[in-house]
Amino acid sequence: MSIELSRRDFLQTSGGVTAAVLAAGTVAGVGAGLLLPRTASARTGGAGRLKVGVIGCGGRGTGAAMNILEASPDVEITAIGDMFPDRIAGAREELAKQDKALADRVKVTDGSVFHGFDAYEKVLATDVDIVILATPPGFRPMHFAAAVAAGKHVFMEKPVAVDPAGVRTVIAAARAAAEKKLSVVAGTQRRHEVCYQEALKRVQDGAIGKVLSASVYWNQGGLWMNQRKPEWSDAEWQMRNWLYFTWLSGDHICEQHVHNLDAAVWFLGGTPDRASGQGGRQVRTQPAYGHGYDHFAIEYEYADGRKINSYCRQIDGCASRVEEVIYGTDGMVKLGSFGKGEIVGKNPWKFEGKQTNPYVQEHKDLVASITGGTYLNHGERIAHNTLVAIMGRMSAYTGKVVSWEAAMNSKLDLMPPKLELSTLATPEVAVPGKTPLI
Repeated sequence: MSIELSRRDFLQTSGGVTAAVLAAGTVAGVGAGLLLPRTASARTGGAGRLKVGVIGCGGRGTGAAMNILEASPDVEITAIGDMFPDRIAGAREELAKQDKALADRVKVTDGSVFHGFDAYEKVLATDVDIVILATPPGFRPMHFAAAVAAGKHVFMEKPVAVDPAGVRTVIAAARAAAEKKLSVVAGTQRRHEVCYQEALKRVQDGAIGKVLSASVYWNQGGLWMNQRKPEWSDAEWQMRNWLYFTWLSGDHICEQHVHNLDAAVWFLGGTPDRASGQGGRQVRTQPAYGHGYDHFAIEYEYADGRKINSYCRQIDGCASRVEEVIYGTDGMVKLGSFGKGEIVGKNPWKFEGKQTNPYVQEHKDLVASITGGTYLNHGERIAHNTLVAIMGRMSAYTGKVVSWEAAMNSKLDLMPPKLELSTLATPEVAVPGKTPLI
């Protein structure tokens, strides 16, 4: 295939990222969790349905498309794009299997499906109001910036970057979105769960006393791996096995464990000042698993001494644990997705309320933001919390203590200088003490 793309080409020539978007990185007064008043100009869709485009048609992108259809009868899917045609075909097949009320709002035609490196540009060139960004995370910064420049509201899956260069792009684009009153919701679904929201209110009201620390876990077995086919180039093989290549996924501490880290930062308030980490590649050592690690353990520390202890592992045959535990002077709160919330200590409590599907609720909140409800722009917040995961990985890979300032200002940019479906070497496995801190 002759189509090729580099981050430099994108920044210089793409219709997606303009000088105005990048200049927006200096907008004053725009912060994480931004709330701004609605304006009539922020609304789109008119009297008809909001049109949705999907960029990235794997399992999560297809799932998000189903979720937004369930979230509101006032949306329809009109365009989809992916690198590979078979992914598009699979997504269309799955969407057609939904209940008729949902399937009837899939208005995708053969003329509104796009594949290749530039598929995102072609989706954005249609008249969609909202885009779902669900490609491998390495592409998220350029796709998000392009969506904002095109004037689209955005739902973007976590994480939103894999390196500091990408984080800075997302922050700039999020600030530009605020200037345009474009709604931005991230796929950190814990933020939309009633059990987490009720627990947070109790913590803020002093139910566990002064918050001291958190321990967060995503320990599970192995995930999928696609065996290489003879006809796949190096680049195609890596993209089809993106979990195991840091330039695409950020490694599993970033791609998956960011959920737990986001919750910890939410409850402790503010991002930590430094990270000291360990990790390795003990079981997934075959070339088929790229160059990623299979376990991490990170200590994050705040300037006032509070800590987040972070653990994530993807190894079969080991104990599983996926939860967040927040410790205070008068007790602790245990949290888990889909309805788990419990306070142990002086003020015991257990969540027994009604739990809605958070994967649907996040889209309900997005649609409400677009159509006149409380304005949501999660872009800068999730960029910051993605950087928390990245700085932990940087510490584990290098064996160095990494400060927040060093991570934010790092020149690390993992995107290959030129992308095409041809030769692309697998990066070396990081070795602490030898791999340089950039």
